[in-house]
Amino acid sequence: MEPYQPQKLPLTGLDYAQLITLVGEANAALAEYNGLLQAMINPAVMLSPLTNQEAVLSSRIEGTQATVEEVLEHEAGETYDNEKQADITEILNYRQALILASESLTKRPLSLGLILQIHSLLMDSVRGQNKSPGEFRKDQNWIGAYGCTIEEATFVPPSPLQLQDHLRAWQAYLSDDDFDVLAQSAIVHAQFELLHPFKDGNGRIGRLLIPLFLYSKKRLASPMFYLSAYLEAHRAEYYARLRAISADNDWTGWIAFYLKGIAEQAKTNCRRIHDIMSLYEHTKERVRELTHSQHSSPLVDALFERPIFRVKDLCERLNIKKPTLHSLIKQLLDAEIIVTLREGAGRRPATLAFPQLLNIAEGREVVQTATNAQ
Repeated sequence: MEPYQPQKLPLTGLDYAQLITLVGEANAALAEYNGLLQAMINPAVMLSPLTNQEAVLSSRIEGTQATVEEVLEHEAGETYDNEKQADITEILNYRQALILASESLTKRPLSLGLILQIHSLLMDSVRGQNKSPGEFRKDQNWIGAYGCTIEEATFVPPSPLQLQDHLRAWQAYLSDDDFDVLAQSAIVHAQFELLHPFKDGNGRIGRLLIPLFLYSKKRLASPMFYLSAYLEAHRAEYYARLRAISADNDWTGWIAFYLKGIAEQAKTNCRRIHDIMSLYEHTKERVRELTHSQHSSPLVDALFERPIFRVKDLCERLNIKKPTLHSLIKQLLDAEIIVTLREGAGRRPATLAFPQLLNIAEGREVVQTATNAQ
């Protein structure tokens, strides 16, 4: 199979009649979501459950098996076997790469240099760390069944001899203004995946690019719009649509699929943000009335930032004296605002959880086995 030759950007030959309605629906849904982002006092704290979910789901598309709860329990001090620990480290790297990139975009444009930086972080101390982290590939790679030859591959990315030229053209397109920003973000993501510029980690970097690009184009107040839940739920079509670009030059089909995803995910996120904001205000008021403590507000922020925790960790993060915090925790447990996820045993302290937030983030009951400590 010959290496893929990317189409020059901006694209020509798109069927705009197929896209015009989808463009309108996606832009309206994203605008509503962005309005909610702008209304949030501290979106980084309040939306941290969605950031954790994005890190888990984007990594799951690539084969990791850890859950949001396992990641949070790990951060609370829980230990796992080597395979699970490797999955969790990959997810934590993804989350850290997203945070780094978001902070960087306040000072510099989205560029190849920034992408190399976040790739280096993504691949640090995980599977693939021996595959040139922070460097674009210098060898020919291909995609197919494990152990297949290049002749048996389902897709062969561009030759490394031409890769740098293609990447520079792709970077120039980032600063262009195409017919629609959301459709442009679809093209940015897919072209990056087709260039497949790294030896490993291309999918995760490509999905990170979606909120970063929309933020750079001022369509998001903060780079916190995540599409991996939709892509993971439609994984087979996701890959089929990307393959159809290289096989049949079907860019219109890909953009239509992507725009449907933007609209659906924006509506889902709007519902979750409404629920999170309502829970935040309700919890803040309830904890203030319950404890009459000057620490009630930072305590609630800490619960939203890390809804599975141990008291020692919470004490360090809030810089509250242990007796004071233990008293606050007991009041929250008695009121069933938080629950005991895992009882303490021997020298291992108890693991606590804020189940209402976890339920909203996952869209289901996720702390079913938790018991309230009396």
